Amino acid sequence: MAVMASVSMPYGQAISTLLPAITGQKYVVLAECSAATMAVTFPNASPAVTISVVIPLFNEEESLPLLVAQLLGTMRHLGETFELVLVDDGSSDGTAKVLTQLSETTPELVAVLLRRNYGQTAAMAAGFDASKGEEIVTLDGDLQNDPADIPLMLHKLREGFDLVSGWRHQRQDAALSRLLPSKLANRLIASVTDVRLHDYGCSLKAYRREVLADMNLYGELHRFLPALASIEGARITELKVNHQPRRYGKSKYGIDRTFRVLMDLLTVWFMKRFLTRPMHVFGFWGLLAIVAGSLMGLLLVAEKLLGNNIANRPLLTLCVLLLLAGVQLFCFGLLGELMMRTYHESQGRPIYRIRATLRGSAA
Repeated sequence: MAVMASVSMPYGQAISTLLPAITGQKYVVLAECSAATMAVTFPNASPAVTISVVIPLFNEEESLPLLVAQLLGTMRHLGETFELVLVDDGSSDGTAKVLTQLSETTPELVAVLLRRNYGQTAAMAAGFDASKGEEIVTLDGDLQNDPADIPLMLHKLREGFDLVSGWRHQRQDAALSRLLPSKLANRLIASVTDVRLHDYGCSLKAYRREVLADMNLYGELHRFLPALASIEGARITELKVNHQPRRYGKSKYGIDRTFRVLMDLLTVWFMKRFLTRPMHVFGFWGLLAIVAGSLMGLLLVAEKLLGNNIANRPLLTLCVLLLLAGVQLFCFGLLGELMMRTYHESQGRPIYRIRATLRGSAA
């Protein structure tokens, strides 16, 4: 007996586990129907998650109960299906224990416990992988971001943007140790990436899932998510949000992150400009070095023919270094081209992103 059901895509995923158990046979999904029809036909199928709130946590035992309470108060008031994806990044305090207790009484909570401390980028990536919502909101777990701003972020996102970044315009942090370095870093990042935002460091952001699906996070690239999204052609804007003084614990960031930020910034700059054409940077400087070394070599050959001694001249050493460096850079470019093709072709990953395809129809 073949069973045919008309379902919307979110419910189709839930029913895929129900129909085989009922019929023992394969089924065909023909068209779409309303959520109300689905609820009547399959009362045990849970509704699809619309919004996922992803929060990386590290030693936030004290703030966690209040954070979850504030999030539930805000999200339940929206009247949309949601989930809270809280990722414990190997905390050394009782964060994991508190999460375990909260998960027993909060049906919307999804607790992800990492085996050790991997860093904020890895924790956010784990949260993205565990989330199911088509719209994803991220924020810090230290109560400095205001959950009451989430509805505003979602409203802005639904105006047609792919990423909305929060702007802590009245930031409650120390002026010398936090505000000044942050402002300098934001200006540097904006000028290098050409994504003009006032506050790259604000964790309160809203994304469309399809944008995050196109990005892979490594190192500490969570700070540069708007720049990475820009590489994928995302529409980006920012919104002024509240910022609260820290209530519990202390900041996990120090001045040592400056070097890491600079290294990641160079990575993002290279990806933005040369991800699909590495030969353009390595090959250019390689050819320039080869040409310069060749000209110096011709000059040295001419002087040798004229009877001059060139064995002890620094120009000879420079000529050899330029030729070797040029060949190496050119080879780096070739290897980069091969790796780039392997990266895209092995994953079936196109070098372009389509926002929409419009086909004409007869009048």
